[in-house]
Amino acid sequence: MGDEWSLDQWLVRAWEAEVFDERERAVVAGRSEGRTLDEVGSALGLSRERARQIQNRARKRLADMADVIQDGWRETARATGTGPAGLRETFAAALGVVDHLLLDELLTAAGLDAPRTWAGPLRGWWSADPGALGGALRRLVDAAPFRGDDLGRAASEAGLPAGLPLTWLLSHSESRLALSPDGHWVRRKARGRDAAYLWLLETGRPCRAEELLDTMAATTVAAVREALRRDDRFRQIRPEGTWALAEWTHLRVSTYASAVEAMVAVVAESGPLSQARLFARVTELYPVTSWRLKQCLLSDQLGETPDGLVDLVSRGARPFEEEEPARPDTMAVEGEVLGVRIPVNRDILRGSGVNVNTWLTWRLGLRRAPMSRTFTTPGDHAPLVVRRGTSSAQLSSLRRHALELGVVDGCVLAVLLRLDDNTARVGHGCVPDTCPARQTRATTPLAVNA
Repeated sequence: MGDEWSLDQWLVRAWEAEVFDERERAVVAGRSEGRTLDEVGSALGLSRERARQIQNRARKRLADMADVIQDGWRETARATGTGPAGLRETFAAALGVVDHLLLDELLTAAGLDAPRTWAGPLRGWWSADPGALGGALRRLVDAAPFRGDDLGRAASEAGLPAGLPLTWLLSHSESRLALSPDGHWVRRKARGRDAAYLWLLETGRPCRAEELLDTMAATTVAAVREALRRDDRFRQIRPEGTWALAEWTHLRVSTYASAVEAMVAVVAESGPLSQARLFARVTELYPVTSWRLKQCLLSDQLGETPDGLVDLVSRGARPFEEEEPARPDTMAVEGEVLGVRIPVNRDILRGSGVNVNTWLTWRLGLRRAPMSRTFTTPGDHAPLVVRRGTSSAQLSSLRRHALELGVVDGCVLAVLLRLDDNTARVGHGCVPDTCPARQTRATTPLAVNA
């Protein structure tokens, strides 16, 4: 047979000659086109198992022919397939044959298979280790994020072969990477933080959280700060409050984590100081506004001496207490009940705490920082917690209430806090005619006979 057929043409000749019967040819052709055994069998009026038997019979006949025509073809095929993936035409060249649909059956007989990816088997590619390509793709994901024009370099470093349909693979719905609006590859579950990382890398300078709102597709500055705070790749530069990459070791960073820490350190070292001298010393170490420094005096570590100097509470100073702030229109008090109207936003729906006016903490007796007060709620809900910091106040644990009440972004929650027994209730505080949740439900089609 080797004398009758040239080695490079024998697959074509075998297909054209009466080597395979009509059903074998139909099954092999259907499988080469990517159809399943069920689909091929159904088209021929056969069961799936019968179609599989016919394909295996044709494959064995082809392998027996190859054993006669070309010694060592199996070893050559497996040696060519040692990488994560190789194109079918590469195997054809290594075996010295024409790239023909029968080549698929020959490679399968040699123990090779289509590489496995999150998009399924990669047709047109083969490997002796079908799982190796998945491992290389995972290494590529681990290298993310990277700019779009760095895809080729990142793929090469991950061990992926050239010519792979990477854009198609990475754009698949099961891919762990996604293309950002800027044309960069980011992780699906960390899109905002990855986009912020690349933005900072490209600009080469620290920036404020407000500058990252659009890049991270975030709705609030608080959401940006919370996301960056949870990621070790970022660090906040004090006292400016800007955000930088942790890998930027050239930046000058204050040794103090906050203005309060700097103020306490100055008082501890120097002893009692007037506010003017204290503020001047602190701003040398940690430059912030005078308003922020006045807020720091509410720390539970600082107080006032009888002669009006600032000293440590641990050394006998009397804690500072702020004057009553102006009550906002969103808060009311009647007897032992405090009422608070809180706009619903994504921070609440995501489970983050929401900032509230410091009049609430002042009225609750939280005059220093840090302090908190807990209010139990009916059922098995987590208690509501009001916290006082040196510069802000926060109310947390509203997410489950918001979900049960069916509110949406733009709605209002009504929170009632009882001071006599530390209990709370949360209700839907929207005006019916202008409630976003009710308007959404009104425009949603109802099922027939619902």
